[in-house]
Amino acid sequence: MVSEHSDASDASDGETAALALKILVAGGFGVGKTTLVGAVSEIRPLRTEELLSEAGQLVDDTGGVDQKVTTTVAMDFGRITIRSGLSLYLFGTPGQDRFWFLWDELSQGALGAVVLADTRRLEDCFPAVDYFEHRHIPFVVAVNCFAGARTYGAHDVSRALDLDQGTPVVLCDARDRDSGKEVLIRLVEYAGRMHTARLLDSVG
Repeated sequence: MVSEHSDASDASDGETAALALKILVAGGFGVGKTTLVGAVSEIRPLRTEELLSEAGQLVDDTGGVDQKVTTTVAMDFGRITIRSGLSLYLFGTPGQDRFWFLWDELSQGALGAVVLADTRRLEDCFPAVDYFEHRHIPFVVAVNCFAGARTYGAHDVSRALDLDQGTPVVLCDARDRDSGKEVLIRLVEYAGRMHTARLLDSVG
């Protein structure tokens, strides 16, 4: 979940050790996971995209994302520094169900997750919501506001997805770095509260 790095210079100037937190970015096919990771990453993102094939089109529901020509087949990877001493390593998961076997490996050690949602295909994020709820991994739902899509409030999306009380829902633009960064900050704050509460419960 957390990795730490320190050296002699850190000790000499009194700075705290740097923290690196692992975050997953999940959601349905074509919802904007690769776009979000690429928009916020301060390094050149690692992508494992392949062109959609005719065979793949027979099993992937491309309704609403007809212009999509590539798909993630393993993961996306990026990194963003939230503030001095705090970095997030972002792992974008593949959206199609035939690649879900990768999720267990990617979720190992994750602080939390962002579940991207498209209100035009809201049902596509149900598997991700169920996955993180059943494994007690803190997550936020980030509604990617596509042009031309009907706008719904956070409360409406929360009700439609039957989210546990307190699970944050935020509106975002996956193409915009500042918008994506705000989503990640919201997740880190929420996950921090959840993990602290669980720790206190276990001690109590």
